[in-house]
Amino acid sequence: MSTSGGLGSMSYEAAPRRLRVVIPGGSGHVGRMLARHLQERGHFVTVLTRGPYTAQWETVHWDGIETGPWTESLEGADVCINLAGRSVDCRYSAEHRREIYQSRIGTTRLLNRAIAQLERPPRVWLNASTVAIYGHDDGRGSDELDVELNAGEPIVDTRRAPQRRDFLMRVARDWEAALFATPTPRTRKVAMRSALVMAAAPGGAFAILLRLVQASLGGQQGNGRQFVSWIHEEDFARAVEFLIEREEIAGAVNIAAPIPLPNREFMEELREAWGMPNGVPAPRPLLAIAAFALRTEPELLLKSSRAVPARMMDAGFRFEFPEWREAAEDLVRRWRSSC
Repeated sequence: MSTSGGLGSMSYEAAPRRLRVVIPGGSGHVGRMLARHLQERGHFVTVLTRGPYTAQWETVHWDGIETGPWTESLEGADVCINLAGRSVDCRYSAEHRREIYQSRIGTTRLLNRAIAQLERPPRVWLNASTVAIYGHDDGRGSDELDVELNAGEPIVDTRRAPQRRDFLMRVARDWEAALFATPTPRTRKVAMRSALVMAAAPGGAFAILLRLVQASLGGQQGNGRQFVSWIHEEDFARAVEFLIEREEIAGAVNIAAPIPLPNREFMEELREAWGMPNGVPAPRPLLAIAAFALRTEPELLLKSSRAVPARMMDAGFRFEFPEWREAAEDLVRRWRSSC
């Protein structure tokens, strides 16, 4: 795995040219953060959403199933950033697995059909993916070469869904296979294998973990040895800008901070940033009971992920927050000033 490129704090500046950016599924936690970031930098943002909501940017209705008037938003756009996908924070019942699968593979196929029909398609399409594609990491670390593109054949009938075993890995592999299944010669494609995006706003992973810390429950989860891959919200948004402008980058890219760390250390540094000296640990049996009560899955906290952003760093990207301690302190400051 390559880790060249350094960990300095040099900022990447967005191109001064105003871009037309379309974000399907951009009404969620990460989508709103990214839309706000791009809008503040002078770009024209359109979010494709199933339900209306009030925003500073343009919103257009789509159902994520069929082509329709929403495709006009993509005509002549510079960038498409597909973030569509049902939350995985739920119990993995057959119905929920089907919804999670369809909301990713189905919408990606839909966008392939829509973009293939455009006279002036976007020059770049960034599609969400996840570091869960690597499965449970044994501590060795995973870069983009560890899983080849198109590794899995997508299930033709998206009314079905993969079994519970290795569910998120299967979804991720089929998701990327669906992205690259249809050639789009005039549109560069990038699969963004993202780690947990840590943002100082309600509703995201950081808010959930911080709530545990505040309640003195921010100890290790399970044995605490599983690795956590993460990225600060600012670096995620800057990484998106970087990928938009770097025309030589296509295919799968890990979007994760360069220094993942074990859950035990991750929670300890978050507690220190908040000023909470202790945290009650959650052994695996207790975590399973709590997850059942909260209608979610314990694997979201117990799976080990040690993704390394080799391609980003080889291309010269510099992280503002390469280490979790600094990122946690910054996020806590942001949280206290805005929440």
